[in-house]
Amino acid sequence: MRSDLAKQGPHRAPHRSLMKAAGYTDWEIRRPWIGVVNAYNSIIPGHVHLERLVEAVKAGVYAAGGLPLEFPVIGVCDGIAMNHIGMKFSLASRELIMDSIEVMVQGHALDALVMVTNCDKIIPGMAMAAAKLNIPSLIVSGGPMMAGRHGGRDIDLSNVFEAVGKHAAGRMTAEELEEIENCACPGCGSCAGMFTANTMNCMMEALGLALPGNGTIPAVTAARERLAKDAGLAVMTLVERNIRPRDILTKDAFDNAVAVDMALGGSTNTALHLPAIAWAADVTLPLERFDEIGRIVPHICSMSPGGSHHIQDLAAAGGVQAVMAQLLAAGKISGECLTVTGRTCGENVVNARVLDPTVIRPLSDPYHAEGGIAILKGNLAPDGAVVKQSAVAPEMLRHEGPARVFDSEDEVTQAILKGEIRSGDVVVIRCEGPKGGPGMREMLTPTSALAGMGLDKSVALLTDGRFSGATRGSCTGHISPEAAAGGPIALVKDGDRIRIDIPARTLELLVSEEELAVRRTSWTPKLQPVDSPFLNRYRHFVTSGARGAVLEL
Repeated sequence: MRSDLAKQGPHRAPHRSLMKAAGYTDWEIRRPWIGVVNAYNSIIPGHVHLERLVEAVKAGVYAAGGLPLEFPVIGVCDGIAMNHIGMKFSLASRELIMDSIEVMVQGHALDALVMVTNCDKIIPGMAMAAAKLNIPSLIVSGGPMMAGRHGGRDIDLSNVFEAVGKHAAGRMTAEELEEIENCACPGCGSCAGMFTANTMNCMMEALGLALPGNGTIPAVTAARERLAKDAGLAVMTLVERNIRPRDILTKDAFDNAVAVDMALGGSTNTALHLPAIAWAADVTLPLERFDEIGRIVPHICSMSPGGSHHIQDLAAAGGVQAVMAQLLAAGKISGECLTVTGRTCGENVVNARVLDPTVIRPLSDPYHAEGGIAILKGNLAPDGAVVKQSAVAPEMLRHEGPARVFDSEDEVTQAILKGEIRSGDVVVIRCEGPKGGPGMREMLTPTSALAGMGLDKSVALLTDGRFSGATRGSCTGHISPEAAAGGPIALVKDGDRIRIDIPARTLELLVSEEELAVRRTSWTPKLQPVDSPFLNRYRHFVTSGARGAVLEL
């Protein structure tokens, strides 16, 4: 055991003495040391209940003969961080989480990890740590929030953001806005739609890094606590059999996850986080792979924000395992990938079945013939851009219009709320990429404001930043290279014509190469100023969104 480095032999008497000072007995110290990573804080609604689940994990570890050793990590709530400087810190926290886990594991010679999390950057940060450290590890999510109810229908956080736009447009009273604010988020859990947190929790299940049910069992149910106890037992099996993350995180496993993502219509942020996890596992997952798989895997679950169903509906319909069973039967995924159950994903789904075909449609009757995400390229995005095509209105799949250019999210938000954006416009938000922002902010406030004003079916948004999983409409992000790196998006001017053709996968600036060459002679890099040593260090090392925005020397 790795923990022998800190506990075995006479020369480790001081180390054992310190463990005894923490209350551990000799027979407990001899057990495998299992790190239990607790992302609890009292700010994030997806994390406020994690202490209860961590205790369940520790009970499972202890019952199976391990010594659970709990330690914390930070977490940012993207919803609370939205549309102010806080969002610059969200993506940057992913690598900080990965690094802090490495510090704790290496500093204390831990044998294995159970990582308890729930929200956007914390999940991939933990998965990246598992891949880098490559000790027996699994992830347990806190589970999704239940949907709220208003006016006889289910609603969620995205409805609140859109209600702000309706209020600004005079389409909703302040009293109605407050009603929605008060009931959209009824309790703990990751926000109820197929937004980034729930998408990534489903991805952990699809990758095989989490137990079946991880992505969909609601936070408030006893089944979530039982899953946590089972995770504590499961990690001890991983230790016994020496099953490590890189045994699980193979190329086929990532292809499986992308296929499930396409079927679910998940967040565009998977195109950042799955490549980053693959990078940590020394696996290559280029953006083009998302498009290749998306061409052959149909979109079979219509989840909020693009559809009416929520994660609780997906859970009742059979969950991720039922989706995987359908994909496996059709030859769309590999059944040979090992998982943290100790079995293959094919073995895991033997008894899985669809319990509600209105929520999980058969592949022969999909919502869309192609997967939820499309990768666009062209002279405006030579290295690629990402759009959630399943959340785009049919009339906006092809769009051409004049550019309205803004150098920050703050500028465009003010313009939208003042009614300065017109039907047909192509809004360009630049200098918000990994380096330029820095931190690649999510643009849920402007996209939701447009939707609330009824412009989501006539206005397109493009950015070198990114969009929230709660975004809907023709919103194309991750445009690479970003403006700060000299990408063509830096050369766009107000009034330039831009053509978006999602079915053809093209994104074109209709300006001659000669004119762009002239513009480039007067271009200078523009970085948004930040008074933060942390963000300035991040800006120095972060790579392109097309590469998952990982940090490299």
